Amino acid sequence: MAKESFFQRLLGSLIGGKDADAAKKKKLKAIAKTLSKTRFKFYKAGSDQALPLMGKFFYDLYKALSNCQTLFNSQQNPAFYKTTVITNGLSDNQKQLAETLSEEAIKEAAKTGDFQQLKAKIKGDIAAFSGEFDQAKIQSIDGLYQKLLAFKSFCTFDFFFILKKFDSTLRENEFTRSPKLNPIDASYISEDLKDFLTVLYALPLNEDWTDLLQLLKTMRGGNEPIKAGQWAKIASRLMQIRNSHIFEMIIQLTTKDPLYEVKFEEKRELIIEDYIEKTKTDAQTTLNKLENALKNSKTDTLLNQIFGTTSIESLQNYTDEQSAYFIKKNLGGFEFTKPLNYLKAFLIEYVKKEVREYADLVLVRGKWSTTPLSSEMSDAYNSLFEYSENIAAFDKKLSEDDGEIGLKLKTLLPRADRDKEAASIIKTTLKDANNLAKEYIVGATKMLILFGKNTKMLIEDYQKQRPELMTNWKELDRFAETPIKELGVNVYKKIYLIVQLMQSLIGGGQ
Repeated sequence: MAKESFFQRLLGSLIGGKDADAAKKKKLKAIAKTLSKTRFKFYKAGSDQALPLMGKFFYDLYKALSNCQTLFNSQQNPAFYKTTVITNGLSDNQKQLAETLSEEAIKEAAKTGDFQQLKAKIKGDIAAFSGEFDQAKIQSIDGLYQKLLAFKSFCTFDFFFILKKFDSTLRENEFTRSPKLNPIDASYISEDLKDFLTVLYALPLNEDWTDLLQLLKTMRGGNEPIKAGQWAKIASRLMQIRNSHIFEMIIQLTTKDPLYEVKFEEKRELIIEDYIEKTKTDAQTTLNKLENALKNSKTDTLLNQIFGTTSIESLQNYTDEQSAYFIKKNLGGFEFTKPLNYLKAFLIEYVKKEVREYADLVLVRGKWSTTPLSSEMSDAYNSLFEYSENIAAFDKKLSEDDGEIGLKLKTLLPRADRDKEAASIIKTTLKDANNLAKEYIVGATKMLILFGKNTKMLIEDYQKQRPELMTNWKELDRFAETPIKELGVNVYKKIYLIVQLMQSLIGGGQ
């Protein structure tokens, strides 16, 4: 059917009146003439009636597709269809890899194997799994999914609603008797026909349907909801219906709108890329959860070994509670609250007590055979006190009551939602604070390592028959309240544990 040109429409609107009505009637008459020459006797133009043969066309579809309709209506979750199509397209190797990448499999593997090896294996499995998705496979799976959606929309179209207008006694899904189809006013179903055309035109009728029919059989547990030969006949008839434009013409005549055209939107959803990304993300999330759990477990163990408790509070302002105000407004936050808190507690509780007791013996009363080693240990020891003071001063500056940085943040925070400059200053200030906190942690940890290394050397030297580093061990023993070897071992163990804790919290490479 030739479409009306822009100039014809413009001319019609300018002429208007009777001439426009006459042109419209002429066009409708031409449509009726074209419709009468088609092989499908679905409509009687003179009385504007939809004939029983139209009802039979819809009844035959309704009956043939009833099993498919039941299959689709029993599963409303869209994710089910995506998963089914994708799984159907996976190779045997990919299916095995998908199993190993599941949360359950990763958790089970983590119970028995080395975690770092598990991380490396999962990374390799993800690469192998993703690598099999070449362009041809991606297009094949995405194409099958589009075909499935179109077929689902067609099968779940409400054929029964239309048929009830042809036969009011018809019962849903009853196919034991032939329906008593009567002619009806076509205007009763004009909107239904429009809806039907939207699902009909979305069907890719020219494509091979073998893959979809096999998928439907799989979904139905090995039983065919519709046989290939049966669907082939239906698809051929639907193509004839579509090519003849019979329903468009019926709608044009019934609605007296010769310009009516089918409107439908072909929705294309690419599912493989999202699936691959989700598989990667889910596996990585599981690994992260396990790693955090291991880290938290290790942290709790170390805290109990060092302090005898996991409840440590040595900072007043550089805390998670204070950080929450900034995080809530997406401004960042305090990043090293836990390690700095534990470090400060250690410097107060152990460096100023047990470590000082040991240092007073070996650094003040001890007679070293080599000055450089003595100076190295002494410098490390004094630096630890400096770090303790610096951390305390840093924490005080963050006080909202009288701290230089804390007051600044407190003033800017209420304006951050509407003032970009205020938000920017807060982010920069927080970043600077975190950099300083990390600097303290890394620096103090290095000094602890240095002091611990020298302590270990002294412990070994004490046990030698002829000590090489210290010449007056016996004299020092007399001054020690705790046997000096036992004291040294205790100090070394505590330092070793706190260093382990710091490295686990901020990274072993620091």
